[in-house]
Formats: sequence, C-alpha cells, structure tokens
Amino acid sequence: MDRRHGSSPFANRSFRLLFTGSTISAIGDQFTLVALPWLVLQITGDPAQLGLVLAVMALPRAVFMLVGGAVVDRMSARRVLLNARAVNAVLIGLLAGLVLVGAIRMWMLYALAAGIGLATAFAYPAGSSLAPQLVEPEQLHAANSLFMGMRQLSLLIGPAVAGLVIRAGSGAATAHGARGTGIAFAIDAFSFLCSVASLSMIRVSSDRHPPAPAGSIFANLIEGIRALWRDRQMRALVGYLAAGSVLVGGPLQVALPVLARTRLAQGAAAFGILMTANAGGMLIGSVASGAVTRLTRGSLGMLLLCADTCVGLAVAAMGEVHSLTVGAGIMVLTGLLGGTIQISMMTWLQRRVPQALMGRIMSVVMFTFLGMAPLAAALAGDLLKVMSLTELLMGAGLSLSVIALFSLTRPSMRAIRLASAAAPAGD
Repeated sequence: MDRRHGSSPFANRSFRLLFTGSTISAIGDQFTLVALPWLVLQITGDPAQLGLVLAVMALPRAVFMLVGGAVVDRMSARRVLLNARAVNAVLIGLLAGLVLVGAIRMWMLYALAAGIGLATAFAYPAGSSLAPQLVEPEQLHAANSLFMGMRQLSLLIGPAVAGLVIRAGSGAATAHGARGTGIAFAIDAFSFLCSVASLSMIRVSSDRHPPAPAGSIFANLIEGIRALWRDRQMRALVGYLAAGSVLVGGPLQVALPVLARTRLAQGAAAFGILMTANAGGMLIGSVASGAVTRLTRGSLGMLLLCADTCVGLAVAAMGEVHSLTVGAGIMVLTGLLGGTIQISMMTWLQRRVPQALMGRIMSVVMFTFLGMAPLAAALAGDLLKVMSLTELLMGAGLSLSVIALFSLTRPSMRAIRLASAAAPAGD
C-alpha cells in the first residue's frame, strides 16, 4: 500500500492516480447526464419515457448496491471499481456507436440503462472503500474535501461543455437525433477508459492479500448490517440521514423543476441555474469544511443538526419563492451547509468503520441517499396531486427542522465527534 505521512494526500502516488482518473470520469459523467435525456426526447418526444428510462437505471443501482458492498468486502475494492468502470466504458461506448450510426432503439436504451445502473451499484461502495486504503486517517478529511470539490466543480463545468458539444454536432443528423449526442456519449466512454487506466496503476494490499470469503454474500451483508446496528452512534446517524433523504432529498427532486416551470419565467433555464447555485454552494462548503470543523472542535453531531435545522427552514422558504434570484440564493445556502457537513460526516464514517466492513456499511449509507430518495420523489409527485407546491416544500422543510431539533436532545446524535471517530463499533 502506497501510504506516506504528510499534510497533503497528493504526496501519495496512488491517491493522485485515483483522484485524476475520478476527476476525468466525473466530468465525463456530466456528458451522459445531459445527453441521455436529450436522446430520449429526440427519439420519443415523451417526457414519461424519460422518467421510465431513469427509473430503469436507478432500480438496479438501488437493489444491488447493498450486494455491491458485500462483494467489495470479499474482494479488492480497486479491482471491483476497475471492473465496474470498465463495464460502464463498454456500455456507454456501445450506446455512442449505436447513436452515431443511427441504429439506436428504445429497447436498446432500456437494456443499456439497466446495465449502467447495475455496474454503478458496485462502483459506489468500491470507490468509498478505496480511498481509506490509500491515505492516512488524518488525511481523510482533506481527501474527502478534494473529492467533494472535484464533483461539484464537474457539475459546474461538465453540463455546459456537454451542451456545447451536443449543439455543435446538431447539424449532422442521424436517424434518431444529432451526431453531437453520440459524440457526448463517446466522450464519457473515453473518460471511463481514463479511469480504468489510472486504477490499473494503483496497488493496494488487498490486491495481494484479498479478504478470505467466509459464508455467502447474503450472510456477509447481514453481518455488516448487524455491525452497523450494534454501533449506537452510527445507527443513529444512518437512521437520521435516511429520514433526511426521504423528507427533503426526494421532494426536492420533484419540487425544483415544478417550481421552475410554474413560477419562474426562465423555465428550464431557471432549473439549471438553481442546480448550479446548489453545486456552487457545495463547492464553497467543501473548501470551508476543514476550517469549520476546527472551529467547532470536531463536534460533528451538533454541527450536523444545527445545519440541518437551517436547511429545513430554507427548504420551507422555497415554498414561497417566485424570484429566481431569491431561489438561487437559498440553493447556495443549502449547498454551502450540505457541503460543509458531508465531508466531515464521510470522514467520521471512514475512520470509524473497520476496513473489513467498509464496503457493506458504506453501501448502506449510500443507499439512504441513492436508493430511498427516488422512492420519496415518486411519493412527492403523488402528493402534488392533493397538495400545493408550497405545502409540499413547507411540510418537507419544517419536518426536517423538527427532527433535527428533536435529535439535539438525543445523546447518540449530539455526542458524535470527529475526533472520536476511531472508537470501536458497538460503543
């Protein structure tokens, strides 16, 4: 394992390789995130078909993410991540080729979307398990800050560049849409190949000494869930995050585009601005995270709950927004608070969880965001049939604030400290 003491994770060659490959891949992902909806609408002109394609991609990702965590703990996290990204490179490369030659059909798109979602289910827990193997524990906060900042920067840069690429190629039409869409997919496929190349040059001890499989994958998964449950603070944190994902994460996925379409004159452009404002806030928060953690002396539980109380009030205020400037300002604030907290929270988890259980427990944590939020979004869409947008946003935001304030009375949440993250599970 290539670990070196030092103030910067970049002193570690393996970390530099992982960060470089992940940065290129994250930017490439934005090309597919823009090109995929555009392609579906080019082929069908039906927004309902777009929702179905996204659901086909999200379902296997959510269902198999926990399995992916168990597989990571039985194998080398680097190898799992390398294989997952190689599969994505092949699938998206195939999609690019089909679009460029004008042979794409919707049934092909559904099949490829399901395959991409399945590969991603293994990539997420593998990626979160690999970084702690490459850097020292005291470098994890800086490493997570770098990854968070990189992801938010890709959200600011990637979509705009992708849009220019698609527009530039729009003059050369294929049977189903513009050549620019196919070029966008090809760029993402190339970015995955760059990530695969960087991962192939990383060496970690789990490559030479992989964990010995014991029992079935299902038994391993149950073991990980039991370990999480025995740790009182970790159990409280994951339960709280799940509640936040259901109450706010899911409803915002539906509420923001509806708000932009029904209240803001800029329409779709307003939705993009709101998302960019949130990403910008998270980028600033990721930069400030280390300083804020030091100022609060590592009181992660108190910081999280106070921040979420404010986030809840901000989401409730979005219910009365009719101005893009005000809405963007609120989204910057929520992003700023979220970016500051997420890095410290991830660092706390990575320090606290034994490496042998890292894949399984991190997959549970990610499931609370990526698995539950889409279900909550579907529920929020149904709720908008019986309540107004204002009522949905105010109800979601105030519920989060109430739960955060209640959790301040619970020692299991209030006492979480970054400095004590190395305490053994089952405290």
